[in-house]
Amino acid sequence: MTESTLTPELEAVVAGAAAAAPAYAALAPAERARILVALGDALEAAKPRLVEIAMRETGLTEARLNGEVTRTAVQLRLFSETVMDGSYLDARIDYADPEFVLGPRPDIRRTHVPLGPIINFSASNFPFAFSVLGGDTASILAAGCPVIVKAHSGHPELSDATADVAREALQSVGAPEGVFNLIHGREAGVAVLKDPRIKAGSFTGSIGIGRLLTDIAAARPTPIPFYGELGSVNPVFITAAATAERADEIASGLITSVAGSAGQLCTKPGFIFIPAGSALPAAVTAAANELPEHRLLDPRIAQSFNERRDTILATAGVSAVIPGGVRFDKDGHGWASPTVVSVSLEDFRAGHQELVEEAFGPLTILVETPEGTDLAALMPEFYEGNLSGTIHVSADEASGTTANVGELRALVTALAKQVGRVLFNGWSTGVAVTPAQQHGGPWPATSNDASTSVGTSAIKRFLRPVAFQNTPAAFLPEALRDDNPLGLPQAISPAGQSGDWGSQYRG
Repeated sequence: MTESTLTPELEAVVAGAAAAAPAYAALAPAERARILVALGDALEAAKPRLVEIAMRETGLTEARLNGEVTRTAVQLRLFSETVMDGSYLDARIDYADPEFVLGPRPDIRRTHVPLGPIINFSASNFPFAFSVLGGDTASILAAGCPVIVKAHSGHPELSDATADVAREALQSVGAPEGVFNLIHGREAGVAVLKDPRIKAGSFTGSIGIGRLLTDIAAARPTPIPFYGELGSVNPVFITAAATAERADEIASGLITSVAGSAGQLCTKPGFIFIPAGSALPAAVTAAANELPEHRLLDPRIAQSFNERRDTILATAGVSAVIPGGVRFDKDGHGWASPTVVSVSLEDFRAGHQELVEEAFGPLTILVETPEGTDLAALMPEFYEGNLSGTIHVSADEASGTTANVGELRALVTALAKQVGRVLFNGWSTGVAVTPAQQHGGPWPATSNDASTSVGTSAIKRFLRPVAFQNTPAAFLPEALRDDNPLGLPQAISPAGQSGDWGSQYRG
């Protein structure tokens, strides 16, 4: 093992996590579930104090932050159910089979074990749900791994206050010391990521920083997995029939989705493909009447958004449907009102380099597409990976019986190749915290397109499979024992079946 080059303070944190790892991994599922529930309950109990700090540090509204605390607590409790269910362990048992068609088969049993200490880099735009006790921390702890959280510089006071809540809750239920800790500073985060005792990393943030950290994790003498959620523009496709049926409803939902939290969401719809000459731009203008300005998270994000907005507005063929704007106060904070622009598909193609990059703030682009445009072909033409892709169709089109059903199916197929979530007649900024959720996608949406940072499958990022061959029962993990003391799902392959494999499918 490489000698540690950490500061004494960071060495104590990493050494504590490494020391806690075996004891924490060995906890019974019920004990781990109790820890997760205790964290969720403690977070909600501290909601008024934490939300007050978050409002001051981030500029997000009280209603948004109250809802986010609830979401974060629900995530923790959801993972307690995941731990108790045990299906995430994917326990498989192949009994010894002397008559196996390829020669005698040994007894082989496979399950998943925790990786060990993980570093989690917090996000700026979700100071609860993707921060100190957010979804990554919840899934790391649920997997049986100690977590070291690198606080985001945009809300340091909130991070410390939340960490204090977490430590008190962990102590109250007797969690192993060192199973949770918080550090500050980019250099500290990088130093911990490089330490050989750290077995994986998670991140939510920009493509640039995410790529830097991904490369660091891959360049270590022993590379480790790094799960980053990076950038996404989340294209939306609206059919002519849907526009004719409910243009005002679609416009209202669009503005709400773009303006919510000042557009500082990885799931904000950045591009809306609409039929050329449709009523939607006028409906959007009407829906956006007197929208209030909203403070952006910090001066750096505000300046970046303002520059990105200027670039888009200056691109040939772009016209403002809603001009919007950014106002800077005496403290350097930016206050933004939504900007919606339109551009023809021809000019969008010509200005692709200037337009296609994500604008992290309340801005979206309406791309007017001529009748007969092959919408499915637009995805590979313009985009790499995205977190989501949305289609708005009419009631008749939703039945799958209209003349354009083939085109819509082709669009769904194209989207499914390049996004993690395909949704109909809704808006991508609503991410349900539920077992089946997929919040990930091909690069640059995430650094690993097989993973998700929302939903119970997120736990799989911090586990690795191990097979046990001809292992005496006394030495098997409980998940693989014949008496199954934990009552977990087990996929069992009995002896004597291999000779019949595939026989029922012969023609």
